Amino acid sequence: MRIRSAMLGLALLAVGMTGTQAQNRVDLSGLDRGMAGSRDQVLVLGSVHLAEHFDGNFDPAVLDPVLERLEAFAPDVITVESLSGMECDLYRRHPEVFSQEGADRFCFDTTAARAATGLDVPAAIAGVNAMLHDWPEAPTPGQRRRLASLFLAAGEPDSAVVQWLQLPEHERRAGDGLDDTLASLLRQRESHPGESYQIGARLAARLGLARVHPTDDHTGSNLDIPDDQVEAYGQALYAAWQTASETRDPIVGRSAALAGSGDMMGLYQYVNLPAVRQAVAESDFGSALSHAPSQPWGQMYVAAWETRNLRMVANIRAAFAARPGARVLSIVGASHKPWFDGQFGRMPGVDLVDVEQVLGPLPGPAAER
Repeated sequence: MRIRSAMLGLALLAVGMTGTQAQNRVDLSGLDRGMAGSRDQVLVLGSVHLAEHFDGNFDPAVLDPVLERLEAFAPDVITVESLSGMECDLYRRHPEVFSQEGADRFCFDTTAARAATGLDVPAAIAGVNAMLHDWPEAPTPGQRRRLASLFLAAGEPDSAVVQWLQLPEHERRAGDGLDDTLASLLRQRESHPGESYQIGARLAARLGLARVHPTDDHTGSNLDIPDDQVEAYGQALYAAWQTASETRDPIVGRSAALAGSGDMMGLYQYVNLPAVRQAVAESDFGSALSHAPSQPWGQMYVAAWETRNLRMVANIRAAFAARPGARVLSIVGASHKPWFDGQFGRMPGVDLVDVEQVLGPLPGPAAER
């Protein structure tokens, strides 16, 4: 009886602690209930990586139907999945900490822009900030070329293209900080098959915005895996993903078919469907977590992914922190969208905008993958 009484007492104590812990959790969901200011509107557009579907023959005009819908949403802040020049400068200044292979892969090479402007990345960033602080409503072509050159020297070519595209055709030339090399580079980027340029920069130019905001972040997602275990890590993840190939492969196939047919509206409607994003998340991250190799590789993989998403969302939040009531478009790889939606959905004063409300519904039975 004493043992039973003791066990009952422990059980009741556990229940009491659980209830107390639940009561002691701070509920932030109602903080904005009496908010005086305007609410922010955030649209997270999940994107395919266009460069994986198109080669050098990419025609930007195929995206015009998508751009027209996004233009009607009228964002005043646009963010893209690019690394900032500041972060890339950090990588290159600390090669003992950050992978230089990653820096070379993801970061814009500012060598030519530094030669043309005489500015390193920090000085160019300061120059960008100074120009934007006093940016006029009707900039001259010279001012646009100068700002474009500073963006290139700062390591942010997406925003340089925003300025370049707002120049009349005959003004898209060297001058005011742009030499022939940089002008040629910007001409090439006009048709570069990347969503940061073809959706982010083109839309920003249509709307008369000064820039896009690069918000990718890899500072916390580089896993410290011993060299002799890197292969095992990769093999474990591949094996996990293979268990979900029946779910993932049809989604990849349909996306490729839509892109190949030029139906970009259908493609973006499809990849943003909640059912599609749920299936991809489960086949990628869910399968990694449920796989049971000798090491917890799946948990490490998902932890690094979540760290990256948290820091990206923080960068996006910072981009409109000083703009209450902002209309924000975040263009990001579609696999990030569920994490972004989850974070923004919990922020006081922020409303998530449904992609379907902006792009329209996918014709046919949307639930079918």
